[in-house]
Amino acid sequence: MTPHRYAGWFVCGMLLMMGGSAAVADGNSASSIDTFLSRHWQRPLPYQGETPPGFSPLEASLDPRACGTCHPRQLQDWQGSLHARAMGPGLLGQLREMEPNDRAGHQACLRCHAPLAEQADELTAWIADDKTVNDPPTENAEASPLSHQGLICAACHLRDWVIHGPPPRDDGGGILEGAHDGFQTSTAFEDSRFCAACHQFEPDGFALNGKLLENTFEEWRASPQAAAGQSCQSCHMPDRRHLWRGIHDKATVLSGVEITLDRMAISGASITARLTLSNSGVGHHFPTYVTPRVLLEAVQLDHADTPIPHTRQERIIARQVSLNLSEELFDTRLAPGESSSLDYRLPRDGRAGTLRLRIQVEPDLFYRDFYRAVLSSGAEGKGAGMLRRALRAAETSAYTLYQREIPLP
Repeated sequence: MTPHRYAGWFVCGMLLMMGGSAAVADGNSASSIDTFLSRHWQRPLPYQGETPPGFSPLEASLDPRACGTCHPRQLQDWQGSLHARAMGPGLLGQLREMEPNDRAGHQACLRCHAPLAEQADELTAWIADDKTVNDPPTENAEASPLSHQGLICAACHLRDWVIHGPPPRDDGGGILEGAHDGFQTSTAFEDSRFCAACHQFEPDGFALNGKLLENTFEEWRASPQAAAGQSCQSCHMPDRRHLWRGIHDKATVLSGVEITLDRMAISGASITARLTLSNSGVGHHFPTYVTPRVLLEAVQLDHADTPIPHTRQERIIARQVSLNLSEELFDTRLAPGESSSLDYRLPRDGRAGTLRLRIQVEPDLFYRDFYRAVLSSGAEGKGAGMLRRALRAAETSAYTLYQREIPLP
């Protein structure tokens, strides 16, 4: 198996295990929502079919920009979200290595990343077109094929040319009477089960150490937030905004955690401090998946603010797995209400002038290491250029969640 074939297996094979049956409603009851979702998220999604007579060109388009003509705020939110980048260069670079007609293999990825049947057709044509073999996906939405635009508006809201969405708000929500030849509402769009279609593996899905690789919905269901009536949408779609911010967004992470620094003392030649991170309001494990890492670290700095290596201590919060997904190396994630502390206690180095305490978030650490491993193997496939681009993005996605520098007297 070549490295690029292996890469395709990782992303697509993993997603193939994802749950799609949770999925919902012509009414408000739990059973009617389940019925609606099982129909709404049947995989693969069927073609839309013939455009209804009387539809305007905008209504007959699957392009998100057409939707944005009347829904500009939703379009702007979506364009800045990870849903719009669900078919990024890392995934496209791996799909590029697959056979054009391996549509079942494509679906392992597309079922969540670009689920429309029309997107699947475009992807097949793109893989087969050798003229674009070295072209990375464009950042220009005007030139992007539908298959490269990820989880688009129609993926959630359109079935058989019928628009589906949540019930209108009391203020009307800007809905025009008679638009789209009518539309159907369901409270399923406000229910966490709607998100479970792509954010929860089935009970018999891929697991390591007895734990599903993707278990976010079940983690939420066991949380105090679920008991209090907070849905996924409460945090990730506030005021119905199409933002879906999460681990990549510093403000979102800070809103769900508490950070404390105590037990700071300098006694003789010894320095002690405790840095604690608590999952106070995330609503599921923090982090929930195997790709991110959160790093608590403390180190003494010399008078040039250069870290003194032997004075560094760290604590990792992550679910770390091997690159081939064969084993779970460790799991130190925080369930709702749990905390993790770095207890620093080391002699003071004679050169030290400052103690730096920091919390780093690396949202794409697994992807970074995975792309490096594939590219360093020396096997340059058709998708190598896109993988290099994905690696650059993964290498620059880390950020500092918290930092404090304490002068040492």
